[in-house]
Amino acid sequence: MIRACFVTFVIGVYILILGPPLLLYMLLTGNSDPVYAAGKRGARLALWLAGVHLEVSGLEKFPRDRTVVFMANHQGNCDPPALLAILPTVSIVAKKEFFRIPILNRAMLARGFIPVDRKHREAAIAAVNQAVRSLQAGHSFLVFPEGTRSRDGRLQPLKKGVFIMAMKVGAPILPVSISGSSKIMAKGKFVIHPGRVRITVHDPVPTEGHTLDDRQLIMDRVRQALLAGLAPEECPLG
Repeated sequence: MIRACFVTFVIGVYILILGPPLLLYMLLTGNSDPVYAAGKRGARLALWLAGVHLEVSGLEKFPRDRTVVFMANHQGNCDPPALLAILPTVSIVAKKEFFRIPILNRAMLARGFIPVDRKHREAAIAAVNQAVRSLQAGHSFLVFPEGTRSRDGRLQPLKKGVFIMAMKVGAPILPVSISGSSKIMAKGKFVIHPGRVRITVHDPVPTEGHTLDDRQLIMDRVRQALLAGLAPEECPLG
């Protein structure tokens, strides 16, 4: 718990020091790139302080010439900063609770991050439609198709909404397996255990030319890719 408190304190100070001047610069110039760059540096700092070592493979599979949807499994709190640290520029569909953090919420909204209320169907649909418009405008996205962190580290059933946003635009999906992060900071525990997280970027799953009737086929392909990068104890039982 001491390490978790220390990391939280340092990152909070980091946000308080850099956040206001960067937000002011963004408001005056309309340029949010420095805010995003500071976010990536903050993510790397948090991982370093937490003693998290990333083992990454498959970075060469990123399509550089078009927008994509990165879909990752979600084991623990270190997943978002780990992915932010290694992925190219992305927007994120994230639960609305993250947008309650002062300063950080303004920065996330300015970069096109989209809050989603998982408890209200209409709000969730509106978030997906907003993401579709952003994809059409050329912005790649990171989403967690399980919808929430796994309590035991095992892959959970995938939600349909994020697949609809990709298929409506015909954007390829890049499955990203995260293995080992549940041992770093598991859901419901404010304790950090230093360790190694393995991130595997898989081959793109194309959605272009498919209709929404093919959604289950696309979901199955993404699911199989995610499973290929997980340890046996991280796969669903049965």
